[in-house]
Amino acid sequence: MLSIVKNVWVCFYFFPLFWLSSKIGCNFYPLCEICGFRIHGQNVPFEAVVLDKSTGEGVIRAKDKLDCELQKEHTFTIQAYDCGEGPDGANMKKSHKATVHIQVNDINEYSPVFKEKSYKATVIEGKKYDSILKVEAVDADCSFQFSQICNYEIVTPDVPFTIDKDGYIKNTEKLSYGKERMYKLTVTAYDCGKNRASEDVLVKISVKPTCKPGWQGFNKRIEYEPGTGSLALFPSMHLETCDEPITSIQASIELETNHIGKGCDRDTYSEKSLHKLCGASTGTVELLPAPSSSANWTVGLPTDNGHDSDQVFEFNGTQAIKVPEGVVSTTLKEPFTISVWMRHGPGAHEKETILCNSDKTEMNRHHYSLYVHNCRLILLLRQDPSEAENYKPAEFHWKLDQVCDKEWHHYVLNVEFPTVSLFVDGTTFEPFLVTEDYPLHASKIETQLTIGACWQENSGHENDTETVSEPAPGGNARMAQFFRGNLAGLMIRSGKLENKKVIDCLYTCKEGLDVQLPEEVASAVKVEFNPNQSSLTVEGDDIDAFDKVMQHISYLNSRQFPTPGIRHLRVSTAVKCFNEETCVSVPDVEGYVMVLQPEEPKISLSGIDHFARGAAEFESQEGVTLFPELRIVSTITREVEADAEPEVTEGADDDPTVQETVVSEEIMHNLDTCEVTAVGDELDGEHESLEVDLAQLQQRGLEMSSSNLGLVITGVNTMANYEQVLHLIRYKNWHTEALFDRKFKLVCSELNGRYISNDFKVEVNVIHTASPVEHANNAMVQPNFINPVHHASVDLSGHNLVNAHQASVVPSAATIVIVVCVSFLVFMIILGVFRIRAAHQRTMRDQENGKENEMDWDDSALTITVNPMEVNTHTHTLWTPLCPQEVMNRILSEIQTVSMAANESSIQESWTQQ
Repeated sequence: MLSIVKNVWVCFYFFPLFWLSSKIGCNFYPLCEICGFRIHGQNVPFEAVVLDKSTGEGVIRAKDKLDCELQKEHTFTIQAYDCGEGPDGANMKKSHKATVHIQVNDINEYSPVFKEKSYKATVIEGKKYDSILKVEAVDADCSFQFSQICNYEIVTPDVPFTIDKDGYIKNTEKLSYGKERMYKLTVTAYDCGKNRASEDVLVKISVKPTCKPGWQGFNKRIEYEPGTGSLALFPSMHLETCDEPITSIQASIELETNHIGKGCDRDTYSEKSLHKLCGASTGTVELLPAPSSSANWTVGLPTDNGHDSDQVFEFNGTQAIKVPEGVVSTTLKEPFTISVWMRHGPGAHEKETILCNSDKTEMNRHHYSLYVHNCRLILLLRQDPSEAENYKPAEFHWKLDQVCDKEWHHYVLNVEFPTVSLFVDGTTFEPFLVTEDYPLHASKIETQLTIGACWQENSGHENDTETVSEPAPGGNARMAQFFRGNLAGLMIRSGKLENKKVIDCLYTCKEGLDVQLPEEVASAVKVEFNPNQSSLTVEGDDIDAFDKVMQHISYLNSRQFPTPGIRHLRVSTAVKCFNEETCVSVPDVEGYVMVLQPEEPKISLSGIDHFARGAAEFESQEGVTLFPELRIVSTITREVEADAEPEVTEGADDDPTVQETVVSEEIMHNLDTCEVTAVGDELDGEHESLEVDLAQLQQRGLEMSSSNLGLVITGVNTMANYEQVLHLIRYKNWHTEALFDRKFKLVCSELNGRYISNDFKVEVNVIHTASPVEHANNAMVQPNFINPVHHASVDLSGHNLVNAHQASVVPSAATIVIVVCVSFLVFMIILGVFRIRAAHQRTMRDQENGKENEMDWDDSALTITVNPMEVNTHTHTLWTPLCPQEVMNRILSEIQTVSMAANESSIQESWTQQ
């Protein structure tokens, strides 16, 4: 084997020689000569040259430069030839073939080159790694010595990393995310010939905080603006599992709203209105209505005023109320429904009554009742005495955790004897115990319906539920079995059962969680809601798909005026790995949705507030319309940013200018109550009333109740419909002789009194028409009295008896005449006072008419001054001398005093108004 040193070829450019020698036998000549060599092979970069023919020595030399990197070794065969016989060299002989191996020696002409342009790695703080990453360089030289990378080096000084000869980088100390989040290192490489890399490489090592499995990108506070639809709760949230091999993920999202109203944000209309909105038919009776002029039996019962006008009543074990007779039938027509909202707990050993119908006197029989006992809900229903004398179901027991958990729950009992179905929060529960009893004995004793306790006669006799033996203070009857908790929306609906659709509607919240699944992840993740959508569960095995679903979970509140405040959020997560065990512990995350204060509406009532009508209109069949031109408008006031910057004049103050302006805009929403009350004296049912067309009310789904205080229109409806109905209210009075004016007040409200309108007051004046008096005179003059006649003294001795009779009769006749005259004058004085007062009031109305163009006068009254002393001389001449002068003067003085006082009062009030 021959070897050629590559650097000789490159540096000195001459051909090294490989000496050859060959001995070829000669048949014809004693001395043979070697004339040449022949190389066999394709593309052999070598040639053979004879140096000495006689000795057969020669040399192999390269035709061109050799490159070890292209071919490290060459192998070929060579033969020698003699010069042949004769002068022309014919019959040339050749030797056997010899194999030649040539190895090209390498020189260190190339430098190391890194395989990557840059390297990146991520480490977690607080951990020392055996190897973070590996860098690798290569060398193009062909020899083992010069092609191997013998060393790597970190060029960047003072970094807590080191690199070994194989290119593995590791940290020399524990890294801190707070100290440095990313390190940038420059690394170079050396081959075994000490050649350095042509270009150094950049290595970036990122430091992550200590990996803690959990949700990242979660905002604790989420603000919700009313009326903006749904709001994404976790738009940037993702789950960190620290690269554990996850097989399944389950997350539960809970929206805590139990502190809002009756468990969540619901419409706060009256329970009766809510039943209508949910599609319940008529016949529903509300036993716990908001206190009003027509339903006042709940007045004085403690209420919970902290839940945004939800009508919630509190019972602390001492309060109970009686439901007036006629509100609900005491003998329920089957089938029937009882529904109630209740918050109760913890349980007590005593019975706590929700609703009870018991004997009013003499006995203690409970006809039907709904009560709580030891966390059980029990319905007692005794059959009528007309039933056959055999055992029948009488008590239905349900053992429920909801009864004592101190949370709001909605209970509906559908009774279709002998079956009773209970729905709690929309879910059906069957009774676990039903006891039987005999029907009640026939009796004519009236019953008393009570709420919060049972009305019992203190007779000491044993009743259906307990023995009452202790005397009650102040009487022979008392309340027993008091309830402790909160009640709301207690309703009885006789004759028909509530269907599931209505029950679900009554319970469903107006706020909750929502999710719109993206199509690409809909099949990879499973989502389930609870009935009121206050919580949901997400299950899946793909972390990326799971994150996308979580990012699409939103909060939605469909109320026009939602209850402001905090709704707490909680996300609980369970993660499993390949061994079906919990390998990653993900801590719960908590936050809250802040529902901002909605822009509150201002309900304004306006129209004609002062007018007069003739007495005949009040006494007519139609009466007088109280609100002929009533307008109901609701507006909200909001602040908006100004479009342009205000101009600042030269020399103005440097104080910042407010860039917001107040804008008022009209909005449309419903009303649920309008109440008309009489101002001053209550309505006297014997001669006055307020009336409205009931057919028009029913057509609009409204109801009306009336009392001596006024009337109340209830029902959820538009402001336009309430306007039309209020236009129909009429006032009638069929005894207007002593009536001069009447005042009324109108108030409307929304959401069970959450938003209340202004007090719109209307004053109605009565115009009395008077007939003219004959011979009336505006000036009062003294009458001309006939001078008394003096008779001469005559001797009438023959007529003494007659004279004596006349002396005795004349005083009696004068007394009678005086009495009649005084009575007539007193009557005329009273009539004059009334006329003066009427004239004074008309004067005041004329003055007010100049200020208010809306005043409507049908007629003008006449001012009549009556001279009570002016009489017909032809008819009363005989009576005039009989009235004593002193009496007449006193009467005239009284009339003038009354007239002057009235005029002075009128002038003084006129100046006061001016």
